[in-house]
Amino acid sequence: MLGRVLAARYAAGGPQANDALKVALSGESPSDVARQLHYLAELSRATAELLQELRAGLADAAEVRSAAEERRARLGAIEREQRADRDRVLAERRARQRVLERVSVEIRKTRRQVQTLVADERRLARLVEEIVQVLSVRPGAGYARVEKVPELGALAGPFSALRGKLRLPVLGELVGRFGAPRSVGPAGKNGVFIRAQEGRPVRAVAAGQVVYADWMRGFGNLLIVDHGEAYLSIYANNESLLKQTGDPVASGETIASVGASGGNEQSGLYFELRHLGRAFDPLRWVVLK
Repeated sequence: MLGRVLAARYAAGGPQANDALKVALSGESPSDVARQLHYLAELSRATAELLQELRAGLADAAEVRSAAEERRARLGAIEREQRADRDRVLAERRARQRVLERVSVEIRKTRRQVQTLVADERRLARLVEEIVQVLSVRPGAGYARVEKVPELGALAGPFSALRGKLRLPVLGELVGRFGAPRSVGPAGKNGVFIRAQEGRPVRAVAAGQVVYADWMRGFGNLLIVDHGEAYLSIYANNESLLKQTGDPVASGETIASVGASGGNEQSGLYFELRHLGRAFDPLRWVVLK
């Protein structure tokens, strides 16, 4: 519209400043002059209105453009935040998946370890049962062995009288206790595990006779001592055995050395006490001071 108005203006002969003068000097009748002047006034008013509307439109367009840019920037920020949130969620999901996979591996590993411990315990239980059967048919089975040990004095006598008086076979840290879950500690649940430095001497808790001295899967170098009255003490995971089957031992005598032959990650002694083939808590029989 503005273009058409401007074209009409210039077609009429130039700017408005000369329009009225041209009309007045044209020699036309006053009525025609008045009509042309009115036409020129209306044309000028229309032109001014168009220019005003154009300016207003340009201002509105500028506001709309500014609002659009602001909205575009806001949408861009939202999109970046959403992308960052999505990346964070995916990273957390991947991390959680790795944790679940690692936990699953640990669970399967623990189950295999538990199954191995159960198998090892059953293997030792069968060995003890065979030893008990052999000992039970010997003449004087169930006798109370009495051996005088000068350096211990009051500890000499039947094994049943030594409850609460025994010493642990090796000095160290108790890290596995009797009855603990199979997945806890480095050995079975029928005894205690005493973590100690490799090579440290292992001593017999009481006088007796060695009835087994050999390597066994899950227990390494294993030594079993018969104390009479159907009591047995069991020493496993040893680095070396210093006694052989049939050898007599005195209370406190060194019979083995600490090691890690049972497949444990740390060196120490696995120790059990049994009566009639059944394991019981050794800590109820020893002095822990």
